[in-house]
Amino acid sequence: MRLHVLGTAAGGGLPQWNCACPGCSGARVHPGWRRRHASLAVEVGDGRCFVVNATPDIADQVEQTAALHPGPGPGPRRTPLEGVVLTDAELDHTLGLARLREAEGLEVVATSAVREALTRGLCLDRTLAPYTRLTWRELTPHGGLTLGGAIEVAAVPVSGKRPRYAADLDSEADGWVAALRLTDRETGGVCVYAPAMGVWPDGLDGADCVIVDGTFWDEEEPRRTGVSSRTATEMGHLSIEATMERLAALPGRALYTHLNNTNPLADPGAPHHKVLDEVGVEVAADGMVIEL
Repeated sequence: MRLHVLGTAAGGGLPQWNCACPGCSGARVHPGWRRRHASLAVEVGDGRCFVVNATPDIADQVEQTAALHPGPGPGPRRTPLEGVVLTDAELDHTLGLARLREAEGLEVVATSAVREALTRGLCLDRTLAPYTRLTWRELTPHGGLTLGGAIEVAAVPVSGKRPRYAADLDSEADGWVAALRLTDRETGGVCVYAPAMGVWPDGLDGADCVIVDGTFWDEEEPRRTGVSSRTATEMGHLSIEATMERLAALPGRALYTHLNNTNPLADPGAPHHKVLDEVGVEVAADGMVIEL
């Protein structure tokens, strides 16, 4: 299994367009600090790829990743991007679907709750119908769904948090936020990807690699920095302080992604990086490639 880390930032990216916090200001001065919205590309064989979450940065992410480049030859049919797997229905993870409207067709893998939010709440099918054809496949905790016949994917529920636009949606569907358990059917390698998690997911112990929610360093960060009146947990994110020891105890490789612009890890020189180094947990970087 080969994974391409397309981005590692939380909503708004780093820098965020309307923010002058130390992280955003630093990223404007030091381009090496910049991070695109959290996303992942999964190679499924024969030059084909699926992207996990379609962020507002999707076009730039494609251009920065050779495995996603079209060609050779003209025309949209030669793109290796076959589809998108969604962990939730948040705008930061789905707005890129509209940006992919030039595709001849696009496979979208999502839980029933996420599909319902996007089709009923955002009217995505109706909006994109004049441009491209969306084919939906349901993502469940039971697995059995494969990407390109090579990678099995299953949903691991991690939160019932709905996106704001779907707060009043009349729906009994579940699976609003899921971690993805990706298993290489040939090698048996397992990666769990959870850019947002409100609870500790099952199944991390048996994974060769886990890439999880690093939105906030500590529980009070959102309130302390003024980005919210809620704590990290109330916003649907377990803090790094609450999870790093558990991650360090896992047998596989462990990395954080989905860093908020207020997270001190936005500064590569912050002492918080040393704390993670000492326990053996990494911070994912845009552009890194992980092979299992």
